[in-house]
Amino acid sequence: MRIVDGWVKGARKLPSPNCDERPEGVPVDLVVVHAISLPPEQFGGPGIEQLFTNCLDPAAHPYYAEIHALRVSAHFLIRRDGELVQFVPVTRRAWHAGVSCWDGRERCNDFSIGIELEGSDTQPFEPAQYRRLAELIALLRAEFPLAGVAGHADIAPGRKTDPGPFFDWARLRGLLPGESGLFDKNQRNQ
Repeated sequence: MRIVDGWVKGARKLPSPNCDERPEGVPVDLVVVHAISLPPEQFGGPGIEQLFTNCLDPAAHPYYAEIHALRVSAHFLIRRDGELVQFVPVTRRAWHAGVSCWDGRERCNDFSIGIELEGSDTQPFEPAQYRRLAELIALLRAEFPLAGVAGHADIAPGRKTDPGPFFDWARLRGLLPGESGLFDKNQRNQ
């Protein structure tokens, strides 16, 4: 894999309108790991992609009626089988973090890359997802001065819980030898 014009070659490209320009002079130095399933606790359907591209049908599921008007995105989605989908070029700001703070800095969307894993707080993630996530982080590390990898819950405590208790931080660290300094202090002992 490689990055060309902000897009990862080999990822399925599905552009989202829910993005904008990053602030001038702000380096991208954080990866935020999220988890999402639409409908909740169900995998494999089109809901996530529809949400991030503003095409979610509010009549398709009762939960969709609550969220269909949200304007959110992430840079990437890693499906349960390891498929990589990209919504926003890494050079632009995706709308994934919301109200957030990391290392004393607010507005994490300004300086982060958001990676959604198809999953939930109640189920383990798949080996293919960890492998793809590690591969993607290594690629991003070669392109950006990454200083950290954190969960959404770590940058928005009390507001968000993902990627949740079933996300295995130690497994991810094991797939990124020599990169233990990237992990948020909250994951270093997990």
